[in-house]
Amino acid sequence: METSQELQQTGSVDAGLGVVVVAAGRSTRMGGTDKTFADVHGRPLVAHTLRRLAGSRSVTRIALVVADDAVARAEAMIAECRIDKVVAVCAGGARRQDSVYAGLLALGDCQWVAVHDGARPCITGDVMERGLAAARRWSAAVAAVPVKDTIKVVGDDDVVASTPERSTLWAAQTPQVFDYRLLMRAHRSATADYTDDATMVEALGHAVRVFMGSYENLKVTTPEDLVFVSQLLAEPDGNDGKIP
Repeated sequence: METSQELQQTGSVDAGLGVVVVAAGRSTRMGGTDKTFADVHGRPLVAHTLRRLAGSRSVTRIALVVADDAVARAEAMIAECRIDKVVAVCAGGARRQDSVYAGLLALGDCQWVAVHDGARPCITGDVMERGLAAARRWSAAVAAVPVKDTIKVVGDDDVVASTPERSTLWAAQTPQVFDYRLLMRAHRSATADYTDDATMVEALGHAVRVFMGSYENLKVTTPEDLVFVSQLLAEPDGNDGKIP
């Protein structure tokens, strides 16, 4: 297995943090609403995500991945909202990992890469800073938060099968941050379907750490999520998309 130091020897590539923003999902739990372009305070949801990322000192460039029939709309949105640091907009694939891989290719070679959900618009500068620091130290790390609720594993007939120790449980979020070459190798080696990039890197035998995310770093999955995220973005210094 390559060490972190070996992975960092990438020559003259961009040493900043590139970000692949994945927004190519079907929004199946949104009741017919396309969450990517859902209006939030006069801007599409994904525009808030992009503006916050673009405002981060850690981020040098961004590739946005959307559904194949939304590429032109996304390009027009970026131009209208004047979102800098977006270097590419590309179409996603049938699976999430196909979309991420397309984004990695569009982003181009860089030292460190973060994969972030387009439907997590409340990302903060602190989380991005912690993510970059974690990538530099370990080459693979995931934003996560300790779970607050007791978790039950439920089997057939709604019978509780077990109750895991809560202190060991973390809820994974994005960004997930990696050495770019490591993540590319994981994608090119993948022989199964994966729900996130960390699991794909784990399949290589590479350790993945967690770093502290944010309980407000919510993913919009249902209409109720959209209402709550809208309230968070309406707070002072939230609606302008800037990050300290």
